[in-house]
Amino acid sequence: MSHSSPSHGAAGNTGVLGRLGRACYRHRWLTLFAWIAGVACLIVLWTGFGAPADNTFTGSDPGQTLLDQHFPRQSGDQLTLAIRSSGAITSAAVRTQVTSALIPFRRAPHVTAVSDPYTVPGQISAGGHIAFATVQFDLRSSKISTSEVNGLISDARAASANGVDFYLGGDLVDQAETPYGGSTEGIAIIAAAIVLLIAFGSLLAMGLPVVTAIFGIGAGLSLIALLGHLFPAPSFAPIIASMIGLGVGVDYALFIVTRFREGLRNGSIPEEAAVTAMRTAGRSVLIAGTTVVIGMLGLFVLRQPLLNATGIAASATVAMTMLGSLTLLPALLGFTGTRLGKPSRVNLRGVLGGRPPRTAPPRWLRSTRSRSADPARRPAAERWAGVVQRRPVIAAALSGAFVLALAAPALGMKLSLPDESTQARGTMGYLSYATMAEGFGPGFDAPLIIAAKLPAPASDTAALAAAVSSTPGIARVTPVIRSRDGQAALIIAYPTTSEQDPATNTLVNRIHDTVLPRATAGTGISAYVTGPNAGNVSFANAINQKLPWLIGVVVALSMLLLVAVFRSVVIAIKAAVMNLLSISAAYGVLVMVTQNGWLGKLFGFPEKMPVTTWVPMFLFVILFGLSMDYEVFLLSRIREEYDKTGDNSASVARGLARTARVISAAAAIMIVVFLSFVLGADVGVKQIGLGLAVAVLIDATVVRLVLVPAVMELLGKANWWLPAPLARILPKTSLSEDEPPAEARVPVPAGD
Repeated sequence: MSHSSPSHGAAGNTGVLGRLGRACYRHRWLTLFAWIAGVACLIVLWTGFGAPADNTFTGSDPGQTLLDQHFPRQSGDQLTLAIRSSGAITSAAVRTQVTSALIPFRRAPHVTAVSDPYTVPGQISAGGHIAFATVQFDLRSSKISTSEVNGLISDARAASANGVDFYLGGDLVDQAETPYGGSTEGIAIIAAAIVLLIAFGSLLAMGLPVVTAIFGIGAGLSLIALLGHLFPAPSFAPIIASMIGLGVGVDYALFIVTRFREGLRNGSIPEEAAVTAMRTAGRSVLIAGTTVVIGMLGLFVLRQPLLNATGIAASATVAMTMLGSLTLLPALLGFTGTRLGKPSRVNLRGVLGGRPPRTAPPRWLRSTRSRSADPARRPAAERWAGVVQRRPVIAAALSGAFVLALAAPALGMKLSLPDESTQARGTMGYLSYATMAEGFGPGFDAPLIIAAKLPAPASDTAALAAAVSSTPGIARVTPVIRSRDGQAALIIAYPTTSEQDPATNTLVNRIHDTVLPRATAGTGISAYVTGPNAGNVSFANAINQKLPWLIGVVVALSMLLLVAVFRSVVIAIKAAVMNLLSISAAYGVLVMVTQNGWLGKLFGFPEKMPVTTWVPMFLFVILFGLSMDYEVFLLSRIREEYDKTGDNSASVARGLARTARVISAAAAIMIVVFLSFVLGADVGVKQIGLGLAVAVLIDATVVRLVLVPAVMELLGKANWWLPAPLARILPKTSLSEDEPPAEARVPVPAGD
């Protein structure tokens, strides 16, 4: 009589993920070595061949192309050296000091010209105490190293003396003083580890998700740098990718480890517990991760090269963390044996090498059915679900109204890219902005470049200059500058309002849509409004036009995935609506904090400012995927119970009870990870971190604990409605967990 091993007895029901988990579990040393070697190779390639960042958001700009072709010395980046003197700026002593201070700037690499405020008209303020010089580069900002810029900042500081202060300002200075990234990733990892330790009560259980996430993020960031040669990404792409990767990587591993521990405590041998965890929680991880990737790749709808690259970067990192959870984690579980099945506690003697005494049988192995049979001893989450289900209309109305109230301020959202006025007080960039605004008006920080292609060298540009100069909202314009070949001309116009003022955006659109076409009609001149400020406005316009398409595409694709997984049209629609509510609430809170100044100082925003242009779309694609994590994990458990019992109300209550702790822990991890990025200096990254933290908090509490059970109770069996034609087309899958064979159920010892 032959006997099959326990593992073989369950192999027929494990599915692809179960078989993958079993293979990695059994070949744990090989899997671990492959990950270590693979990540090490990627990091070596990253350090040797990684692509530089590209922060050009303007895309194809005919005006910039014209400048590159006909004004090569003016086509690069430009810095402004603001000069403030306690005495008259025109005095002999101050003039000598200023002239000497300009020498290091003229000798700096890639600098083609440094203007002299004493010889160029308009560079000394009317009050006579403020002046400026422009520092012109022959390269764009992405080609100039931070060390070169820091050297110029040091030169400005060294020149300040005797009541004369020099402040260097411009995009290059902002990037040097407020770099993306920093120590926030380390803070995020420590914070996530603390939450895991509290949730699990075990150093071993805490370490597994963190290690898995670190491996995935390391591989993902390496791929970002290598893919940068094909898809140049902005400087913030790696930090956005690491933020998402750390959050989802730890959460995905948390889901699987939790299911593994549950299997051990139910009496399964470690290998079968790992296979079951992969077949159930692993499947949820695969679905949730795929949804996040779909959301990030939805950025391609915007047709912005840098945003496409950021979407690829984040998708690569999420894919690698998901792969780590599905392959590396089962291997690591193989090294733990039955230790994760012990009661959750942190024992200092265990940490230091001692071992707690065995004074009683393992309580976790005792029958739990009597406990669940007693209504008074049901889990708190199940009792809470019962409260919601008894008054579903009131619960749905109150929670829905609360979320909509938070979302209401989003209707007044204004978009703009950060400038020097949004930098931290005390930075040289902000001091330069404040000095120039005092001496020359707030619009000096938002110059508009009018580039014109001339049909002939003698073409008259007076009418064009007059039209721009007479436009309401323009403070002054520079004289027309013609190229050496006579085929192009440029004019610099300074608005009366700052870059952050919505009136400046309106002005740029008016010049582009009305002023230039009328001024050049019938002349043969082709004129364009260009420069950083105009490019930012153009970028914001493109986002406003295409954001609805982005939302539509991501929602539609995610709904199709959910219909296929849960075999329910209603569940897919409900999930999409719930996610949109969470995202809208995050938008509203973000507007209140950054734009309206509510608790802005607490979160490190120096003053009221518009929402950074690229933040809303990133929040949407990230949050739609992250919210789907909890939705998939919760609905998977509810569907398991429903497949077993067919009782909608009981399935919702039990599904909520079985997932409440792990979803709360996962949400807490994401919240502390995202809030850690609020500690950084860059306001755009701070806004992303704040928006993500708020959305996850609302989603994991108000939405998942109140709104979802209330709505599912109201819908009843309609939750699982699927039209007959779709039912015939879609594959028949089940999320329920098959019982392992009897020979696989053995006691797990209390010791190591």
